[in-house]
Amino acid sequence: MAEDALILVVEDDDRLRERLARYLGETGFRVTAAANAAAARDHLRFVQPDLMVLDVMMPGETGLQLTESLRRDNSDIPVLLLTARGAPEDRIAGFEAGADDYLPKPFEPKELVLRIRAMLRRAAPPAPLIGPPAGPLPLGPLSFDRERGELRGPAGPMRLTGGEAALLGALAARPNEVLSREDIAAALDMDEAGERAIDVQMTRLRRKIEADPREPRFLHTVRGRGYVLKPGV
Repeated sequence: MAEDALILVVEDDDRLRERLARYLGETGFRVTAAANAAAARDHLRFVQPDLMVLDVMMPGETGLQLTESLRRDNSDIPVLLLTARGAPEDRIAGFEAGADDYLPKPFEPKELVLRIRAMLRRAAPPAPLIGPPAGPLPLGPLSFDRERGELRGPAGPMRLTGGEAALLGALAARPNEVLSREDIAAALDMDEAGERAIDVQMTRLRRKIEADPREPRFLHTVRGRGYVLKPGV
């Protein structure tokens, strides 16, 4: 269950960190906390959290820098960023760094819990498909297993963040069909801010799947309508 998930809270404000840890614990999550990025790295040496709640503006290594570092190291831990800066460009910077969701301060604790649960659902292995196995979708030298939600290349499974895997899974569930951003956001339990994040997630997916992300073969933009996945060899 999502409530059994281990959440790593990284927040330099002592009072807020304690409040978040207490509230999430009372909600049913298992919680561990760190005061800064260095302490978070120490935690990650010994535990593998199911999700990180990460403050952006911290002294030393910022939340954005820690997120970028995790993604460079091929970590697929879902990351939810917290920040007092909620302008669209700040949100986009967070998604470009590799975050899966972004919550501006101040926020309602209940909204934080709802977002965490939605992220955990997206990161969870998909339910088995009903009916005969659909088989992997070919994407040139890669393939996407719709039953496992797994992207594979010649060397084996490839790392995807929770947001990237969820987006690819939504498109792969309806290949060759144009899906609007609203359709995708609804399928992934995203809000309006999440709709804007879809464009960033798509850019990151193309970097991993396409030989030339500027001339995509598989992940197409249909102007004014949305996105479509066109599998092929």
